[in-house]
Amino acid sequence: MPDSPIPLDLQNFVVRHIDSIAQIEALLLLRRHAPEDWDVTSTARRLYISEQETSEILENLCEDGLLQCGAGVYHFACRTPEVERLVGRLAEAYAENLVAVTNIIHGKPRRIREFANAFKLRKDRG
Repeated sequence: MPDSPIPLDLQNFVVRHIDSIAQIEALLLLRRHAPEDWDVTSTARRLYISEQETSEILENLCEDGLLQCGAGVYHFACRTPEVERLVGRLAEAYAENLVAVTNIIHGKPRRIREFANAFKLRKDRG
């Protein structure tokens, strides 16, 4: 996206870590309410999506080091300060350039996450 108002490092972050609008909404919701703990049910209600989809989204965000989770509880806590700064910049970009950010998400090749997960499963077996 050469003409995008979104900086390249943020574009790359979205491509690597964000698979859907619901996923970015979940990440930013928990960020706005840090350090509160959230469960699947309350997050699903807030995002107006199913608990199944919410569970998958939250688990993916945990695996990517964007949330911390345990015992069915999730909260915003990035793996590194650098990633936390990127998420902060992403929140600003999403607020200021919603269409540009959503275009990056919708422009991703389909099934990237499924492919990555399939690879992880095979890797775990070996």
